[in-house]
Amino acid sequence: MERGTVLSRRCLVISPLLVSAIESAGLNINTVTSRVLAALAEDVHGEDLTSKATIKENQISTARFTTRKNGVVAGTLVAAAVLEECGISQYEILKKDGSEVNAGDVLITCSGDTRAILLAERTALNFLSHLSGIATLTHTWVTSIAETSAKIRDTRKTTPGLRELEKYAVRMGGG
Repeated sequence: MERGTVLSRRCLVISPLLVSAIESAGLNINTVTSRVLAALAEDVHGEDLTSKATIKENQISTARFTTRKNGVVAGTLVAAAVLEECGISQYEILKKDGSEVNAGDVLITCSGDTRAILLAERTALNFLSHLSGIATLTHTWVTSIAETSAKIRDTRKTTPGLRELEKYAVRMGGG
Protein backbone atom coordinates (compact mmCIF):
# COMPACT_ATOMS: atom_id res chain seq x y z
CA MET A 1 0.00 0.00 0.00
CA GLU A 2 1.37 3.42 -0.93
CA ARG A 3 2.15 5.66 2.01
CA GLY A 4 -0.64 8.19 2.49
CA THR A 5 -3.23 5.86 0.94
CA VAL A 6 -4.41 4.37 4.18
CA LEU A 7 -8.15 4.24 3.90
CA SER A 8 -8.52 0.84 2.29
CA ARG A 9 -8.00 -0.85 5.66
CA ARG A 10 -11.09 -1.78 7.59
CA CYS A 11 -9.61 -1.05 11.01
CA LEU A 12 -7.35 1.63 12.39
CA VAL A 13 -4.03 0.45 13.77
CA ILE A 14 -2.55 2.91 16.22
CA SER A 15 0.32 2.70 18.67
CA PRO A 16 -0.20 1.00 22.03
CA LEU A 17 0.89 4.22 23.75
CA LEU A 18 -1.88 6.22 22.06
CA VAL A 19 -4.43 3.46 22.73
CA SER A 20 -3.51 3.64 26.41
CA ALA A 21 -3.81 7.45 26.46
CA ILE A 22 -7.21 7.35 24.74
CA GLU A 23 -8.54 4.74 27.14
CA SER A 24 -7.07 6.58 30.16
CA ALA A 25 -8.97 9.68 29.05
CA GLY A 26 -12.21 7.71 29.35
CA LEU A 27 -12.79 7.33 25.62
CA ASN A 28 -13.70 4.07 23.93
CA ILE A 29 -10.94 3.14 21.50
CA ASN A 30 -13.43 1.57 19.09
CA THR A 31 -15.44 4.79 18.96
CA VAL A 32 -12.34 6.89 18.30
CA THR A 33 -11.02 4.58 15.59
CA SER A 34 -14.36 4.26 13.81
CA ARG A 35 -14.91 8.05 13.83
CA VAL A 36 -11.37 8.70 12.55
CA LEU A 37 -11.73 6.20 9.72
CA ALA A 38 -15.15 7.55 8.75
CA ALA A 39 -13.94 11.15 8.80
CA LEU A 40 -10.88 10.39 6.68
CA ALA A 41 -12.93 8.38 4.19
CA GLU A 42 -15.43 11.22 3.92
CA ASP A 43 -12.71 13.84 3.50
CA VAL A 44 -10.29 12.30 1.04
CA HIS A 45 -11.96 9.23 -0.47
CA GLY A 46 -8.78 7.18 -0.24
CA GLU A 47 -6.08 9.57 -1.41
CA ASP A 48 -5.16 13.22 -1.79
CA LEU A 49 -4.81 13.72 -5.54
CA THR A 50 -3.70 17.36 -5.23
CA SER A 51 -0.79 16.50 -2.94
CA LYS A 52 0.14 13.56 -5.13
CA ALA A 53 0.29 15.87 -8.16
CA THR A 54 2.10 18.78 -6.51
CA ILE A 55 4.30 17.43 -3.68
CA LYS A 56 7.45 15.43 -4.32
CA GLU A 57 7.35 11.84 -3.13
CA ASN A 58 9.13 11.29 0.21
CA GLN A 59 9.37 15.03 0.94
CA ILE A 60 9.62 15.58 4.70
CA SER A 61 7.96 18.48 6.52
CA THR A 62 7.16 19.68 10.01
CA ALA A 63 3.75 21.03 10.95
CA ARG A 64 2.29 22.81 13.96
CA PHE A 65 -1.35 22.83 15.02
CA THR A 66 -1.91 26.23 16.64
CA THR A 67 -4.90 27.98 18.18
CA ARG A 68 -6.50 31.06 16.69
CA LYS A 69 -8.41 32.05 19.83
CA ASN A 70 -8.26 31.66 23.58
CA GLY A 71 -10.18 28.65 24.84
CA VAL A 72 -10.09 25.14 26.22
CA VAL A 73 -8.56 22.41 24.11
CA ALA A 74 -10.19 19.03 23.43
CA GLY A 75 -9.52 16.46 20.75
CA THR A 76 -5.74 16.19 20.78
CA LEU A 77 -5.87 12.42 21.21
CA VAL A 78 -8.33 12.08 18.34
CA ALA A 79 -6.11 14.30 16.19
CA ALA A 80 -3.14 12.09 17.11
CA ALA A 81 -5.12 9.03 15.97
CA VAL A 82 -5.69 10.79 12.63
CA LEU A 83 -1.96 11.50 12.34
CA GLU A 84 -1.05 7.89 13.09
CA GLU A 85 -3.62 6.53 10.65
CA CYS A 86 -2.06 8.68 7.94
CA GLY A 87 1.41 7.30 8.68
CA ILE A 88 2.75 10.07 10.91
CA SER A 89 4.38 8.56 13.98
CA GLN A 90 6.56 11.53 14.98
CA TYR A 91 4.33 13.96 16.82
CA GLU A 92 4.11 15.61 20.21
CA ILE A 93 0.99 16.77 22.02
CA LEU A 94 2.02 20.00 23.77
CA LYS A 95 -1.33 20.93 25.35
CA LYS A 96 -3.44 18.28 27.04
CA ASP A 97 -7.18 18.10 26.60
CA GLY A 98 -8.86 20.27 29.21
CA SER A 99 -6.03 22.84 29.19
CA GLU A 100 -6.80 26.52 28.83
CA VAL A 101 -4.96 27.92 25.81
CA ASN A 102 -4.25 31.34 24.35
CA ALA A 103 -4.39 32.43 20.72
CA GLY A 104 -1.21 31.30 19.01
CA ASP A 105 -0.43 28.42 21.38
CA VAL A 106 0.93 25.31 19.68
CA LEU A 107 -1.19 22.24 20.49
CA ILE A 108 0.59 19.55 18.47
CA THR A 109 3.76 19.38 16.39
CA CYS A 110 4.48 16.64 13.88
CA SER A 111 7.11 15.67 11.34
CA GLY A 112 6.91 13.25 8.48
CA ASP A 113 6.00 12.71 4.88
CA THR A 114 4.52 15.96 3.53
CA ARG A 115 1.76 14.17 1.64
CA ALA A 116 0.78 12.27 4.78
CA ILE A 117 0.69 15.47 6.84
CA LEU A 118 -1.53 17.17 4.28
CA LEU A 119 -3.77 14.10 4.14
CA ALA A 120 -4.24 14.22 7.92
CA GLU A 121 -4.34 17.98 8.44
CA ARG A 122 -7.96 18.90 7.64
CA THR A 123 -9.50 15.94 9.45
CA ALA A 124 -7.32 16.45 12.53
CA LEU A 125 -8.15 20.17 12.56
CA ASN A 126 -11.87 19.45 12.18
CA PHE A 127 -11.84 17.23 15.27
CA LEU A 128 -9.72 19.72 17.23
CA SER A 129 -11.88 22.71 16.25
CA HIS A 130 -15.22 21.03 16.89
CA LEU A 131 -14.32 19.45 20.22
CA SER A 132 -12.37 22.48 21.47
CA GLY A 133 -15.34 24.69 20.59
CA ILE A 134 -17.59 22.53 22.77
CA ALA A 135 -15.03 22.48 25.61
CA THR A 136 -14.58 26.26 25.40
CA LEU A 137 -18.31 27.02 25.46
CA THR A 138 -18.80 24.57 28.33
CA HIS A 139 -15.99 26.24 30.26
CA THR A 140 -17.60 29.66 29.67
CA TRP A 141 -20.87 28.41 31.15
CA VAL A 142 -19.12 26.64 34.05
CA THR A 143 -17.25 29.85 34.88
CA SER A 144 -20.40 31.97 34.66
CA ILE A 145 -22.26 29.83 37.21
CA ALA A 146 -19.32 29.18 39.53
CA GLU A 147 -20.93 31.17 42.36
CA THR A 148 -24.11 29.07 42.24
CA SER A 149 -24.98 25.47 43.05
CA ALA A 150 -25.92 24.80 39.41
CA LYS A 151 -23.98 22.26 37.36
CA ILE A 152 -23.39 22.14 33.62
CA ARG A 153 -24.22 18.77 32.09
CA ASP A 154 -24.39 17.33 28.61
CA THR A 155 -27.55 15.98 26.99
CA ARG A 156 -28.40 13.37 24.41
CA LYS A 157 -28.79 16.14 21.84
CA THR A 158 -25.51 15.46 20.08
CA THR A 159 -24.30 15.21 16.51
CA PRO A 160 -25.04 11.73 15.10
CA GLY A 161 -21.92 9.59 15.34
CA LEU A 162 -20.09 12.03 17.62
CA ARG A 163 -21.96 11.57 20.92
CA GLU A 164 -19.10 10.07 22.92
CA LEU A 165 -16.57 12.60 21.61
CA GLU A 166 -18.87 15.57 22.23
CA LYS A 167 -19.68 14.39 25.76
CA TYR A 168 -15.92 14.03 26.33
CA ALA A 169 -15.45 17.64 25.18
CA VAL A 170 -18.06 18.79 27.70
CA ARG A 171 -16.08 17.03 30.45
CA MET A 172 -12.87 18.69 29.24
CA GLY A 173 -14.62 22.05 29.58
CA GLY A 174 -15.51 21.30 33.20
CA GLY A 175 -19.08 20.09 32.71
